[in-house]
Amino acid sequence: MPRAVLLTGYGPPDVLVWNEVPMPEPGPGQVRIRVKAAGVGPTDLKIRRGDLKTVFPLPAGAVLGFEAAGVVDALGPSVFGVQEGDEVACLLAGLGGYGEYALASSWTTKPAVVSWSEAAALPASAEAAVGILKQLEVARGETLLVLGAAGSVGVIATQLAVRSGVRVIGAAAQRDHDLVRELGGVPVAYGPGLADRVHELSPSVDAALDAAGRGGLPDAITLAGGPARVLTLADEHAADLGVLLSAPTPDRAPEAVDQTMPLLASGALRLRRQRRLPMAEAAEAHRLLEKGEAHEKFVLEAP
Repeated sequence: MPRAVLLTGYGPPDVLVWNEVPMPEPGPGQVRIRVKAAGVGPTDLKIRRGDLKTVFPLPAGAVLGFEAAGVVDALGPSVFGVQEGDEVACLLAGLGGYGEYALASSWTTKPAVVSWSEAAALPASAEAAVGILKQLEVARGETLLVLGAAGSVGVIATQLAVRSGVRVIGAAAQRDHDLVRELGGVPVAYGPGLADRVHELSPSVDAALDAAGRGGLPDAITLAGGPARVLTLADEHAADLGVLLSAPTPDRAPEAVDQTMPLLASGALRLRRQRRLPMAEAAEAHRLLEKGEAHEKFVLEAP
């Protein structure tokens, strides 16, 4: 039997257990992939803790993971344009990435020059970055503040905005300021006085994107002249400030992985540095992320 990381209940990282599971069978419009690598995202940690159980309830024995890359090994009915043996990256709306096999309803071909780790790290972050930029309707010549510009989503959003002719001011830890510059943004430090530091660079911003949830929303609202063009991906209390939380709905950016994979393959798009762990050590990845001891994107490698 195949194995997967099971969510045995809500709680600390130790509730994630590597165990045998039934082989998943693809339904209409689905493919099954033999997973090579799966990305770990901040929403995975919130789901595991039970922070989202009122809006995202899961039964015991669920398998986390919104993104994975692997080899197609079975096709469900009414599937076209892909065949067994194809290498793909998948955004998994129904979760399941932390396993040796996963079912996917959407997929993007993985070019040979893109590693398994990169392919697994792309889907969820690309969907969030493309989606929130669309929702903000940022246009050439505008100035965008990105909170968390060196994170997995922020790195992609910064590059896509710069490619579109948008000036990006990126809030990031001091250690990441050189990275923000390399991506085409103007770095600024987090913490008290953020608005003043941004004002030294620009009298205002046209829009703000919060990809970090580190408390910068009040400053972002001030800089943007109100909450109308401020969106967050990470602050569940944003509504108290009049800011909308951008959620990963099916129609937010279904084209995102198809749009960004060629850029990644050509070298025109960079991802946050990845740190790889065996899939059986998913609990350790969660533990390190929660302790703040890791500054990379975790990718779980299947056996």
